[in-house]
Formats: sequence, C-alpha cells, structure tokens
Amino acid sequence: MANLEHLALLEKGAVRWIEWRTRNDQIAPDLSEADLRGANLRGANLCGANLRKADLSKARLITANLSHANLSNAELPNAALIEANLREVSLIDANLHNADLRGADLTEANVIGADLRGANLFGADLRGANLVGASLRKANLKGADLGAAKLSRINLSESDLMDANLSHADLSYANLYEAELIGAYLYMADLHNANLSEAHLSRAYMLGANLSEADLKRADFRWTNLSKANLQGADCRGTNLRGANLSKANLHHANLQGAIMPDGTTHD
Repeated sequence: MANLEHLALLEKGAVRWIEWRTRNDQIAPDLSEADLRGANLRGANLCGANLRKADLSKARLITANLSHANLSNAELPNAALIEANLREVSLIDANLHNADLRGADLTEANVIGADLRGANLFGADLRGANLVGASLRKANLKGADLGAAKLSRINLSESDLMDANLSHADLSYANLYEAELIGAYLYMADLHNANLSEAHLSRAYMLGANLSEADLKRADFRWTNLSKANLQGADCRGTNLRGANLSKANLHHANLQGAIMPDGTTHD
C-alpha cells in the first residue's frame, strides 16, 4: 500500500512535490496501489518511485521522470506519457492499452508481458528494452528505435513499424502478421521462426538477418535487401521477392512455391 504521507504530498500539487523531493532526494516515494486515475502529473519527478499496481488510468504524465520506477502490474490505459523518461523502468505485466508514449525514452526498460495494444510509440526510444511476450498489436512504432531490443514471442501483428530501427533485435518466434515494416532497418535481426505472413517489408534493410524457419507466406519483400540473410527452411509460398537482393542468401530447404522471384518470374 502507498505511503499516505507521500500520497498526500503528491496530491497537494507539483510545487509542493518538487520541494519535498528536492529536500528528500534519497527517499524513494512509495505510491504502490495508489488511485491516481486522471491525475495531472505532468513533468513530475517520480524517479525510482514504487508505483506497483497503481491505477494511473488516463493520467497525464507528459515529460514526467519515471526512470528506475517500479510500475509492474500498474494500470496505465489511455495514459499520456509523451516524451516521458522511462529509462530502466519496470513495466512488467503493466496495462498500457492505448497509452500515448510518443517520443518516450524506454531505453533498457523491462516491459515483459505488458499490454501495449494500440499504444502510440511513434519515435520512441526502446533500445535494449525487454519486451518478451508483450502485446503490441496494432501499435504505432513508426520511426521507433528498437535496436538490440528483446522482442522474442512478442505480438506485433498489424502494427506500424515503418522506418523503425530493429538492428540486432531478437524477434524470434514473434508474431508480425500483416505488420507494416516498409523501409525498416533489420540489420542482423533474429527472426527465427517468426510469423511474417502477409507483412509488408518492401525496401527494408535486412542484410544478414536470420529468417530461418520463418513464416513468410504472401509477405511483400519487393526491393528489400536480403543479402547474406538466412532463409533456411522458411515458408516463402506466394512471397513477393521482386527486385529483392538475395546475393549470398541461404535459401536451403526454403519453400518457394508460387513466390515471385527477383527477376519477376514466378517460382514453380
């Protein structure tokens, strides 16, 4: 349960909270299980705070500092976290359904199992973040930086990842069904056993990517750079590879039935 003194100070407004935090910067605020629905916490210093199981539904946390905070199992649906500092935050199993995280810094954040369906992460920084098993179905990640992020078993179906950076990301067993990855940067990304059926990857950069055993049925790889990529055992039935760069790619045991090859011909 929340420390009642800490909660009372927060409810007195930004000025009192800032004064108290400045004088007591060694104290980690305990706001666990607090009811902060709809609270205006814009720019608040909540660095290192315990907000586990707190209800922040529709809260305004624009530019707030939540670095190193514990928000595990917290309720944040429809919360505004635009340009918030969430570096190394714990959001394990948190509910961020339809949350607005545009431009937020989630570097090295722990977001395992979180619900981010429909969330807006346009231009967000997720480098090195751990999102294993999280759901980002229909999320907006356009232009987001997910370099070296842990995305194994994540649900990114129907999400927008256009122009996103996924270099060295672990997307093994990820669900990317019908995802928009046009122009995305997937250098050396691990997509082993991932579901990319009907995904749009035209003009993506996938040099050295691991697509072994991946489901690529009817995916669009037009003009994509797949040089040195590993497609061993991949299901490429009906895949559009027109204009794709497959130099030194490994296609051993790949199923290319009905695939449109780089020269425009259809594979038997």
